[in-house]
Amino acid sequence: MIQICGAPCCWGVDDPKNPYLPPWTRVLEEAGLAGYRAIELGPYGYLPIDAAAVSAELRRDGIAIVAGTIFHDLLDPAGQADVLKAVDDICRLITDPAMPKLPSHQGQKSPAPYLTVMDWGHDERDYAAGHPDRAPRLSPEAWADLMSNVRAVCLRAGQYGVRPVIHPHAGSYIEFEDEIAAVVRDIPYETAGLCLDTGHLYYSGMDPAAALRRYASRLDYVHFKDVDGPVYRQVLREHIRFFDGCGKGAMCPIGTGSLDYPGIRAALEEIGYSGYITVEQERDPRNVEGSLRDVKASVAYLKSAGYQI
Repeated sequence: MIQICGAPCCWGVDDPKNPYLPPWTRVLEEAGLAGYRAIELGPYGYLPIDAAAVSAELRRDGIAIVAGTIFHDLLDPAGQADVLKAVDDICRLITDPAMPKLPSHQGQKSPAPYLTVMDWGHDERDYAAGHPDRAPRLSPEAWADLMSNVRAVCLRAGQYGVRPVIHPHAGSYIEFEDEIAAVVRDIPYETAGLCLDTGHLYYSGMDPAAALRRYASRLDYVHFKDVDGPVYRQVLREHIRFFDGCGKGAMCPIGTGSLDYPGIRAALEEIGYSGYITVEQERDPRNVEGSLRDVKASVAYLKSAGYQI
């Protein structure tokens, strides 16, 4: 069985310091109105690290937390203590006994909640998002440092019983096919699974269905996005950060863009994926009034394509 979930980025919540973010209570309320029964926590610092307050709102809206998020610079050793503190805070929150629980699915390899682990914060890669031919790569020594920091994050999450999943992300140092292959080589499955995002795979020049098949043995969790082809092609012609491209509309409701969701469903069925899929549509939070409409459109499309909500 596959369960569709939501994420705060559909309401423009990617940077917790953005002054235009909607209240977190609105996001949870509208997630429930959209028909979701689970949502991600969103970036560290958006929802309060307060189990009583968050669990009360979740129960009011009929939803639970499917995953927390680490979206930090995982290369700089000077920031590693702060990263690990964020891991502690997030994992304590999402495993607190007061929080609503998600049922495990039959056949699911690793139970929720997860911790999605994403590297972020490097201008030289952000401006090269989607360009495998010109994006700078790390030296072997720097890559080893990145992997060491990623392993530390994953092992810390595991101490709380939270399953870490490494999420390749456009504009980060884990984005392209060669980098995903290197993660699989350097991080054992016992330490972390993968969270593959169909939109990021497409944005970065890969075939999402083929990638899902290729990494089926490492796949614990999936994100769904759709990409507006004309906007995407225009953004790739500009010198622009990834989220600035999203602000221009590079991401769109599921079923209205360039991704082949019947083909993706066939790939998931072929590999026997059973678990959670989270819908994302990054946007400028100043356009939040369109969030619930677009989320409902994505849910309606996925229902029509045979996915369960």
